[in-house]
Amino acid sequence: MPHSSAVTSASERLHALDAVRGIALLLGIVLHAAMSFVWVSPRFWIIQDTHPSLILSLLSFTIHVFRMTTFFLMAGFFARMSFHRRGAGGFVRDRLQRIALPLVIGWPLVYVPIALVVIWAASFPNGGPLQEASGWMPALPNFRLTHLWFLYVLLELYVAALLLRGAIIWLDASGRLRAIVDRLFASIMRNPLAPLVLAIPIGIAFCLDQRWVNVMGVRTPDQSLITNAQAWICFGTAFGVGWLLHRQIDLLRILERRWLPHLLLALVLIWVGFVLSGVMISAPGAPKLPYSFATLRLASAILYAPAIWMTTFAALGLALRFMSNFSPTLRYLADASYWLYIIHLPIVMALQVALSQLDWPGLIKFAVILLIAIPSMLASYHLMVRFTFIGAVLNGRRAEKRVLPQGGIATA
Repeated sequence: MPHSSAVTSASERLHALDAVRGIALLLGIVLHAAMSFVWVSPRFWIIQDTHPSLILSLLSFTIHVFRMTTFFLMAGFFARMSFHRRGAGGFVRDRLQRIALPLVIGWPLVYVPIALVVIWAASFPNGGPLQEASGWMPALPNFRLTHLWFLYVLLELYVAALLLRGAIIWLDASGRLRAIVDRLFASIMRNPLAPLVLAIPIGIAFCLDQRWVNVMGVRTPDQSLITNAQAWICFGTAFGVGWLLHRQIDLLRILERRWLPHLLLALVLIWVGFVLSGVMISAPGAPKLPYSFATLRLASAILYAPAIWMTTFAALGLALRFMSNFSPTLRYLADASYWLYIIHLPIVMALQVALSQLDWPGLIKFAVILLIAIPSMLASYHLMVRFTFIGAVLNGRRAEKRVLPQGGIATA
């Protein structure tokens, strides 16, 4: 009986974590749909709507804080699970099929329509390529990975994890070093200050980057095949935390118990960071803060780094607390999220350009974008992907009844 109970408990937690992974991808669609309405200057999206929204600016800022860190933590967690289930050879083959192949095939299929939408946006007063951006024709090492950069970074992290694991196994045949690392990690996770400890590396990286402002979050490597230091530090740390959490899965109970304090502190940090970002004070007539840019940037870095981990832990804790039971709806959305995220960007961008000049409130336009994009993409998933070879590539073979998450980036 104790063994059965333990298996059930683990299964429930895996349902929650797979839901988090899917929600993180779906939040990316919401984030990108809100980008044209962000109230900030200078423009940083392919078009800025004629009716920017302070609410959507806050929504964009909030999602950007934690979404990819949460995703890469889940990727590390399920990577270790997949490695020990499939073995090294099976893991490599699986990742080549479900990560490398979608990147190689999917990139040209989304890049061409994205470039066409950018050209279309250039015909409007506040749209088109950004002045500081490099050319849109791919040229090594500058290579626009677009929103699929996360697949490229995943592949890098898989290689790094396999090499590091091989080196540790070779150097630590007795297992003493791994036992020490496990004890140290467990002591960090049990400490209420864990988000602050994990925030130290990326906080230092923010402070050392003189161009960094918190509205951009972690610099994403979407324009180069050379992954930048901030992405390696933040997302690599998250991947490692996920890997180590799978070694001691009972540590997830701590995140579940602390979901409320993590959430409250995260909301405070996000709100203060949003004010400091200058998004709010860029509104016409708003007073300027009596502080230098360097002072605001330093304060933002000090607050933004722990906000990343506080919000990530809050998201995991919420899921573990309220989404641990199997839900057919969440299971379906988790399966669909990979396909939806791959194809969404040109669709969302085209809708943003089409609606940008209409004299409608920004919130209404935002809702229209989502109400058109998401149902149509879900229909394409159900009709073209879910029960076809494409679905088998992305999510693995389907089974009528699955207790544990099996497919897609769920096992990344």
